Amino acid sequence: MKEHGTEYRKYVIGGVAVLIVTIYIIRLFTLQLMSDDYKKNADSNAFLKKIDYPSRGIITARNGELMVYNQPAYDIMVVINEAKHHLDTLELCQTLDITREDFDNRMAAIKDRSKNPGYSPFTQQVFMNQLSDEEFSMFQEKIYRFPGFYVQKRSIRQYEYPYAAHVLGDVAEVSQGEIEEDDYYQPGDYIGKLGVERSYEKYLRGEKGVQILLRDAHGRIQGSYRHGELDHSPVPGKNLTLGIDLKLQALGERLLEGKIGSVVAIEPKTGEVLCMVSSPSYDPRIMVGRKRSKSQRELGLDAWKPLLNRSIMGQYPPGSTFKTTQALTFLTEGVITSQTAYPCYHGFVFKGLRVGCHGHGSPLPLVPAISTSCNGYFCWGLYHMINNKEKYGTVQVAMDTWRDYMVSMGFGYQLGVDLPGEKRGLIPNSQFYDKAYKTWNGLSIISIAIGQGEVNATPLQIANLGATIANRGWFITPHVVKSIEGAQLDSIYTQRRYTKASREAYDYVVSGMRSAALGGTCKALAHYDFMPCGKTGTAQNRGHDHSVFMGFAPMDDPKIAVAVYVENGGWGATYGVPIGGLIMELYINGELSEASEKKATDIQNKRINYGSESR
Repeated sequence: MKEHGTEYRKYVIGGVAVLIVTIYIIRLFTLQLMSDDYKKNADSNAFLKKIDYPSRGIITARNGELMVYNQPAYDIMVVINEAKHHLDTLELCQTLDITREDFDNRMAAIKDRSKNPGYSPFTQQVFMNQLSDEEFSMFQEKIYRFPGFYVQKRSIRQYEYPYAAHVLGDVAEVSQGEIEEDDYYQPGDYIGKLGVERSYEKYLRGEKGVQILLRDAHGRIQGSYRHGELDHSPVPGKNLTLGIDLKLQALGERLLEGKIGSVVAIEPKTGEVLCMVSSPSYDPRIMVGRKRSKSQRELGLDAWKPLLNRSIMGQYPPGSTFKTTQALTFLTEGVITSQTAYPCYHGFVFKGLRVGCHGHGSPLPLVPAISTSCNGYFCWGLYHMINNKEKYGTVQVAMDTWRDYMVSMGFGYQLGVDLPGEKRGLIPNSQFYDKAYKTWNGLSIISIAIGQGEVNATPLQIANLGATIANRGWFITPHVVKSIEGAQLDSIYTQRRYTKASREAYDYVVSGMRSAALGGTCKALAHYDFMPCGKTGTAQNRGHDHSVFMGFAPMDDPKIAVAVYVENGGWGATYGVPIGGLIMELYINGELSEASEKKATDIQNKRINYGSESR
């Protein structure tokens, strides 16, 4: 038995040995004959993987003006393992015009894995970025004296005009979070941070190329590995054409100098944004190269928040511009007809509640109510809708019906503009008020009828309302990019979105807005021959009221819809109407008249005193 057991173990041990040898043979065969991965890894010190960065797509304005383009720049790269030997640190610092302390700090930051998780002493790391041509030339002459240091050619963005900073955005070094989100990027790469540079990043960035270079024992480049068989060229980014009219954008920024607010203009038929002004703004040319960090820090500390794009991030009460949505809803729901007349005793007065209004004729039907911006009229309309239990059963059903109309007109949710950071505003529903009140009815919420109370909207949403009325009931999601080279826009920027209101209701609202421009609250537009339609708004505020305007022109062949919002600007007719008129005039006529140019200068020179409060 003992000999049998010994014999058995001998065969088991022999079998295991044969199996192990067989596995090794198969693995060696795979590594050496079927794959050169092992050889690549073993010889990694003999190779240099050089990334060829593509040129970023350029950006042009509506009429072909070049707004954003590329200039050559150079990064200094370092391979830490090679830079240990025979490096004249003093001469390197003198050549790059940095101190020894700067050098040490940069090297320490590269090796700090908490800040640079992808660090390897055998791969290229960014030592200094965005050298100018002059700085590069000085370094290139002496590069042979600095082992381990290499030059990586890149490009940096240049912005041709001082306009549209919030639309264009900027480009900066990629963050660790962005690297983790997209493996296209590696430390030292650049990415769009704001504006269209951000939202169209994947179109603009292109595709990287790569060169595998062979090095000798001293790290000197000997040529391409395998005669360039593994190399591939970069693919340039796609060019963008914006819908922005550069002259219109410049005028809007000029008119808002010394004021806080926004001007947004849209082409109704296409949804293309013709101008998007947020004030205060900044010159996009200061957000380029190594000065970007300092500029961004200074802008971020500015109490007036110039980095905030108020056109899509500012959430304001829309004021009386919102009365147009009420007219559309009440007419379509049968709450009123065009001839329904309501009284206005210098406001809405009922059961001890009063909502004030300015003086005008009373009672009055719908079109004059829009023309004179009667608060009483629209308060009565909302009261009769929300309290109509015969039709809706409960105030909750009536409220949610009202809310559905507002949402269909582009309020309460993000419109979906092709820019990052858009806010949704606020349109309350029945659940909102159920939480706010034990019991409630139309009187409890009456202020929403005139664009106050809980209702909030962005200037973009107000401009889109103008475009929707101009189109008599539909809109295309507003977008700042008109076309992409070699690609199609997202379908949401080409498809019509219809509202719940009837075509007949829109016709009456257009009549009211045209009447406002001829002799109502927008009568400053009466002298224009291109038949503008408008609606003012004076949005109540804790301080001085906001000046608001929404309109479009021409009435029967609309080419432009515009919204103006000037914080603490007072009556809608004070700033909103004249600014809106000038914007429409320039776009439709191609230039301002002599009188209009003088008016534009007067508005430009007016400053609103906002005090020292932080915003």
